[in-house]
Amino acid sequence: MSMPHSNPLHLAVALDGAGAHPAAWRAAEARPDQLFTARHWVDVVQEAERGLLDFVTFEDGLAATADHHVRPSHRTDLVTGRLDAELVAARVAPVTARIGLVPTVVAPLTEPFHISKATATLDYVSGGRAGVRVRTSASPEEFANVGRRSAPALVAQVGGRAAPTAEATRELFGEVADYIEVLRRLWDSWEDDAEIRDVATGRFVDRDRLHYIDFEGSHFSVRGPSITPRPPQGQPLVAVLAHQRDGLELIGRTADIGLIAPGDEAAARADVSVIRSAAVDAGRDPESVSVLADLVVFLDDTAPAARARKDLLDDWHGEEFASDASVFVGTAEQLAEHLVTWQESGVDGFRLRPATVPHDLTQITQQLVPALQRLGAFRAHYTADTLRGHFGLDRPVSRYAIA
Repeated sequence: MSMPHSNPLHLAVALDGAGAHPAAWRAAEARPDQLFTARHWVDVVQEAERGLLDFVTFEDGLAATADHHVRPSHRTDLVTGRLDAELVAARVAPVTARIGLVPTVVAPLTEPFHISKATATLDYVSGGRAGVRVRTSASPEEFANVGRRSAPALVAQVGGRAAPTAEATRELFGEVADYIEVLRRLWDSWEDDAEIRDVATGRFVDRDRLHYIDFEGSHFSVRGPSITPRPPQGQPLVAVLAHQRDGLELIGRTADIGLIAPGDEAAARADVSVIRSAAVDAGRDPESVSVLADLVVFLDDTAPAARARKDLLDDWHGEEFASDASVFVGTAEQLAEHLVTWQESGVDGFRLRPATVPHDLTQITQQLVPALQRLGAFRAHYTADTLRGHFGLDRPVSRYAIA
């Protein structure tokens, strides 16, 4: 057995319906009739917890189907519809004990006051295991469904895909930054000892320990305080996925967990460098931001079997699978070596996207995790009860209490 690594890997999975591949619902072990049931989500998150993973993310969106986030798709062979990520996380929280729960929210089309309350509630329900992944959107379909504002201006890109203009991109990322700042201020707006609960005097709360956040920005004007007491973690963890420099710098300035999708080790090293530099420029400890690389995985007992599974799914879909993240096809043992090698690029871990659920998820939990443990690169048991604890982060004091 190899000597333990000085910095064991962080490991998470992205849960999105039947899996990351568009044809995943047709796979032999898939359960398409259960995708919109509590049982499905309880089963997959409990399996992830048995694998000792740091957290799971729950994907979410505001359009029934979408291709590449900005182009509507009207194919009838794709999984159409999804459950609300925050509510799914709250449902699985009482039947899990240690794994972090990180639902996705769409910043331009939701209110940070509501999401701060929902995330704080999830933190209470889970006993301190809540996080939130904040994403932006340029999807005309999503904007039309909510109907409050116009979608960003789009430009045609290579391959016919549409993306926001550079100006619209900066505006969207600026909105995400404001959104996260509002979340953080609202979580701090109740000091930890604001609740007195003194029956004799009839004082439930010390009003002097509730604070207006008085946030004024170009995107939000929020007075506060929150209506939910300070969460058990103080500050639930904020995750952001980024593919370009504006987003990477946003991670360094505002996020606790940065999700990146590099094509190779050199790209990963460059992304990590941008994030760490932005954190320093913002006056943050660069090591307080954990950077996880995203990877789509097709796994099986042999590499040819994994390749055959992918080929079959691609045939069903009618085209080769494409993703914003790198794609790995092979065995769990090969993936373990791959992850350990990639760790040298400076990433703290990986968020794996199972191509199909449950097959690739159980390959991760029952094959990959033991392989990493044999390499000394992953823990043998949970050592913390909270999501902050998994990342070695202390519980912060409210900024208003400090003031």
